[in-house]
Amino acid sequence: MSDQEDPLILAIDNGTQSVRALLFDARGELVGRHKIEIEPWYSEAPGCAEQDSELYWQEIGRACRALWDDYDPKRVAAVSVTTQRGTQICLDADGQPLRPAIVWTDRRRVDEKRLPKMPPLWRVLIGLSGRRNALKQLRENAECNWLAVHEPETWEKTAAFVGVSGFLNHRLTGRLADSVGSQVGYLPFDYRARRWASPKSWRWPALSIRRDQLPELVNPGDRLGELTDSAAEHLGLSAGLPVIAAGADKACDLVGAGISDRNTACISFGTRSTISVHSARYFEAKPPMPAFPAARHGYFMVEAAVPRGFWMVSWFKEQFGLEERQRAEASGVSAESLLDELVDEVPAGSLGLMLQPYWGHDIDPGPEAKGAIIGFGDVHTRAHLYRALLEGVAYELRSGAERIERRSSRRLQALRACGGGARSDTVMQITADIFNCPVERPHTVETSGLGAAILAAYALGWYPSVRVATKEMTRVGHRIEPNPDNRAVYEKLYRRVYRRLYKRLAPLYHDIREITGYPD
Repeated sequence: MSDQEDPLILAIDNGTQSVRALLFDARGELVGRHKIEIEPWYSEAPGCAEQDSELYWQEIGRACRALWDDYDPKRVAAVSVTTQRGTQICLDADGQPLRPAIVWTDRRRVDEKRLPKMPPLWRVLIGLSGRRNALKQLRENAECNWLAVHEPETWEKTAAFVGVSGFLNHRLTGRLADSVGSQVGYLPFDYRARRWASPKSWRWPALSIRRDQLPELVNPGDRLGELTDSAAEHLGLSAGLPVIAAGADKACDLVGAGISDRNTACISFGTRSTISVHSARYFEAKPPMPAFPAARHGYFMVEAAVPRGFWMVSWFKEQFGLEERQRAEASGVSAESLLDELVDEVPAGSLGLMLQPYWGHDIDPGPEAKGAIIGFGDVHTRAHLYRALLEGVAYELRSGAERIERRSSRRLQALRACGGGARSDTVMQITADIFNCPVERPHTVETSGLGAAILAAYALGWYPSVRVATKEMTRVGHRIEPNPDNRAVYEKLYRRVYRRLYKRLAPLYHDIREITGYPD
């Protein structure tokens, strides 16, 4: 067959800020791509972050159909889905959304006092284990608990409670099933065993959810089902095409970046920026945050995260980048490439301007944490602020990487970069300098989509194993080495300033929260 006739895999990547339809061939080359920007979420109350679930489905159809202007849809041999994590959707008995999706950035919490008490035995055992605070965080953060308390009528009608991947896979196949590799969130999931918790687990009384509300789990690389007639029409494809279980976007990033050894980590410059590794052994980078199921079956994905990592680039662009946005629109280039030019005007270390990127809180470092920028002087401009932002995200990711190294007794010697930020040589250079190790860009930055395609290629029998498929479909496209002079500056700033910031500022964050109620 000619290249124009070779079969292709359609990977659907439903992220937080965009939806992408991607076509990959058996060599892992990105043959076709259509991207649609979406509003990440809307907010009708402080802390609220929601999105219309039907928007995801609508835009996926639009993105897929746009591909067929240039490619023959009959070449598609399989479909695989990867999505954002932790965004939850309530479905009724007919599979229709009952309310908007609760996006992973939502900050609403439920008072544990309004929830049913845990059985006495569990309260005693959890207290003895020293994980009482972890249990409290789980119960107060769980979307299902919030719904049961604040929207009991909706929760009563909820026949299925699924993530974005479960919703999309149901729409594609008509089967309420999802990949094991997509289960990330406040759910009764046993992360060590990579399955729903046993009926006797403490997780069930901790959460207001029933087993029948959860999808059937399928291992990554297994067949979920086939495209239904209605789904095929929506995507512009043929009914009956196999739909293959993949994993969450970060899990697929590890596969698509070709991470197969202990000494290489994947650094994802996405809305939620992460550094992660594969591990055959379960361990937690910082308890109680679990290790998540990997898209590589039988493995765990251990990560450290900056919740609003490269979302901050979008924030800066909207708040301070009017000039670059206007120039980008006039010249047909990306605003981010023009912001890179801004960064190049500033020396490493941003003349002492330091940023701590806690724009969105998480379990780590704590719910009271806020962002901080210190070291301002009259020499500083928005260029210094933007570079300090990129440096701050890299500092925090390095801190997470050091925790992973300590907990796993490994030494990270190289990074594979993915996500939108990986397109920037400037971002990669700053990262290499702060980590003092090489940063490699895979041959495509669409690593989450490629990871989903690799699993589909294995399922189709194109390769005998996921390991072989990964080896044949991934490769390094570009490598950046640390700059010795910059590395020396960053090492001093990281050790003598950045690592001391949070402990010094934490008492003030507590006072801010007490006085203003933000963040609540």
